[in-house]
Amino acid sequence: MNDADVSKQIQQMVRFIRQEAEEKANEIGVSAEEEFNIEKLQLVEAEKKKIRQEYERKEKQVEVRKKIEYSMQLNASRIKVLQAQDDVVNSMKEAASKELLNVSQHHHVYKHLLKDLIVQSLLRLKEPSVLLRCRKHDLHLVEDVLDSAAQEYADKTNVHPPEIIIDKQIYLPPAPSHHDTHELFCSGGVVLASRDGKIVCENTLDARLDVVFRKKLPEVIILLCNIRRQLFGQVVA
Repeated sequence: MNDADVSKQIQQMVRFIRQEAEEKANEIGVSAEEEFNIEKLQLVEAEKKKIRQEYERKEKQVEVRKKIEYSMQLNASRIKVLQAQDDVVNSMKEAASKELLNVSQHHHVYKHLLKDLIVQSLLRLKEPSVLLRCRKHDLHLVEDVLDSAAQEYADKTNVHPPEIIIDKQIYLPPAPSHHDTHELFCSGGVVLASRDGKIVCENTLDARLDVVFRKKLPEVIILLCNIRRQLFGQVVA
């Protein structure tokens, strides 16, 4: 093999090595680019995930705030409705209390009512001797019906007529005045108690009104709720 052949063969080997090196370099470049793209994609996806998570967190916060605000508004509306309902109930009771004042103005009817209240109190106490308190203004009416009330009680229970002592030292408060709405008052009726004071039957008109009002209050509330639904639907339910 002469020098020319050797040189030619060396050049072929060089070209082959160079080609192999270039191909290897291309493979490394492609692989590096692929790894870079994969890593870049992973980083991008990780950042997207963080953004989505942050958006979801803020979205939940907004939803929670909306729910809280709605709940607060709903509660405020309910409180207003309940307050208005209480105002209506109180005004109804106040109107009924004013009507009670008219009862004692009709002496004949009121006198009969006093007798019935005394008999009812005696039936509750079932005591042979009782103490009675009334308004000073009603004293003469009570004295007029006292014996007949005691006799009616005796007839109903088959016992001797009880001893009824009118307390003329302490009277029930008078009817309410327009000057002082905070003073104690009594619209009428009587209070009976056992002689030892351990058993008391408060049978004033005001006490009877309270009893009736407590019994009728659920019906009044239901009526007001029905009216409220008819007027406003479920807005303030």
